[in-house]
Amino acid sequence: MFKRRKKNSAGRIDTLIGKNASVQGDVEFSGGLHVDGRITGSVRATAGTAASLSVSEHGVIEGSVQAPHVVLNGGVNGDILGSDRVVLGAKARVRGNVHYGVIEMALGAEISGKLVPRSSGGTDTTPNPEISPAAEAPNQDAPTPESPG
Repeated sequence: MFKRRKKNSAGRIDTLIGKNASVQGDVEFSGGLHVDGRITGSVRATAGTAASLSVSEHGVIEGSVQAPHVVLNGGVNGDILGSDRVVLGAKARVRGNVHYGVIEMALGAEISGKLVPRSSGGTDTTPNPEISPAAEAPNQDAPTPESPG
């Protein structure tokens, strides 16, 4: 009746950054990227590709992350933009905002920032600053049932 999805939701790994490796600068990838080491810079998937990023409990990214699928067990000091799915393991540590389509969090995951759901069209569901609360209020000049007029 109930089916469990595979534990390794990141899929295959095309690129591996080892535990003793340190990368300085931005990283752009397609396919699967697994980080056991440290990246100082932004990490983003090539636009229009089915890419996934996984970060082990030893991995750290000092910068923003942008990928359709993100599985995090380590640390990210920056915003995460997971357009499809974000999975935060028990040892995940995020210092920044998490933008997600679907989110899964294990007990023990820490986020120092905002959780921002994304709409089905892939855009943020944050309120539009052009629409003020006064614009949504009823017309003050229109007669009300209590007032004569």
